[in-house]
Amino acid sequence: MSAKSAPQLVSPLNHARGTSFHVRGTFAFLALALLMAGAAWRLESVAQVPAEAVTSQVEGTAPTELLAAPAAAAPAAEAVPTVAENSRYRALSDFLAKRYKVSQTVTHDLVTMAHAAGHQIGVDPLIIIAVMAVESRFNPIAESVAGAKGLMQIIPRYHTDKFVEHGGVKAVFDPQTNIHVGSRIIKEYMARTGDLTSALQLYAGAASDEHDGYFGKVMTEKERLLQVLRRRGTAS
Repeated sequence: MSAKSAPQLVSPLNHARGTSFHVRGTFAFLALALLMAGAAWRLESVAQVPAEAVTSQVEGTAPTELLAAPAAAAPAAEAVPTVAENSRYRALSDFLAKRYKVSQTVTHDLVTMAHAAGHQIGVDPLIIIAVMAVESRFNPIAESVAGAKGLMQIIPRYHTDKFVEHGGVKAVFDPQTNIHVGSRIIKEYMARTGDLTSALQLYAGAASDEHDGYFGKVMTEKERLLQVLRRRGTAS
């Protein structure tokens, strides 16, 4: 009988080892099953814990403190112009760009800034735009021999208090700052004198002009702007 075809004899020792391996495998399977069941139970327990309690355990803060804590302030959203406002700004900027031979994109920005400042401070935006036209012809870096600077030709040394919130008088050539401060000056002079005519004459340093020439120039420019808006159907 060859070795290849001879029956294999199983000793009692080999049988015992096989039984032992079977038992240990069974115990390992049971242990794994228990472990998985425990993990599932723990996950379910955590899911039922309120979010505030979990956060307080992690960060050491009581749930009531978390509820009482104010939410972080969201950044203020910029006002989005309406369709009518956009049409109004475009009509004005188109006219000004052609009349004063400046960038239409820039004049659109200046018109938008003038309306924002006017609504915030309480000055007719068309008056603000007209003052810019008369004073600087929309040149943001214009400067007079008397020291008047920027779009609305402000003399910084007379209005240092109004530049504090903008970082100081060096911001005078910043268009938005210049428009905002110039609008505040007009509003202040209106409160001081009681009428727009005197306020504008004071703004120009021509309070003693009996003919109110500066006021006439500004109002003529404003009338041009109104005519543009009437033709475009955007006057209000």
